[in-house]
Amino acid sequence: MRAVSTAIPDVKVLVPDKYTDHRGFFSETWNRRTFDEAGIPHEFVQDNHSLSVATGTLRGLHFQLPPYAQHKLIRVVRGAIMDVAVDLRRGSPTYGKHVTVQISAEAWNQVFVPVGFAHGYCTLAPDTEIIYKVSCRYAPDHERGLLWNDPALGIDWPVTSDDAAISDRDRQLPPLAELADVFE
Repeated sequence: MRAVSTAIPDVKVLVPDKYTDHRGFFSETWNRRTFDEAGIPHEFVQDNHSLSVATGTLRGLHFQLPPYAQHKLIRVVRGAIMDVAVDLRRGSPTYGKHVTVQISAEAWNQVFVPVGFAHGYCTLAPDTEIIYKVSCRYAPDHERGLLWNDPALGIDWPVTSDDAAISDRDRQLPPLAELADVFE
């Protein structure tokens, strides 16, 4: 497995080894030892699987408050996404900044997003399936979000507000300026 830091070093792109032959392929997408060696010594407690039918489906930007904050390991098993992580760690030199990474089944890459970041993605292909691991269980009372198209974030999404397939809830999330300090 190859691990590469992004412009915000705590967010990492990982490319698992993939062994192919006439039968298909085999890949070890998560291994405790390999991830420890890559500087990601976190346990995961839940796997989530999401299907987005339409290109331009946007989910996010979501996070959970402590003590249920989550590290996430995101991979695409069909299709492609533009993945986004926004630093919400007050006092961080990259607070309010974001990283975007294109993840696809074809590239066989995945992204690690640590606690302290809002996370979201936009599908770049129809019938895109995402599988992601989280380090803490889903806790609806601790779930929060950040407005995906807040101009202060400067995220260059591949869809406009009018074209995005997005939930009503995600359209109502607060901008960064109205977000309480949630991660110190």
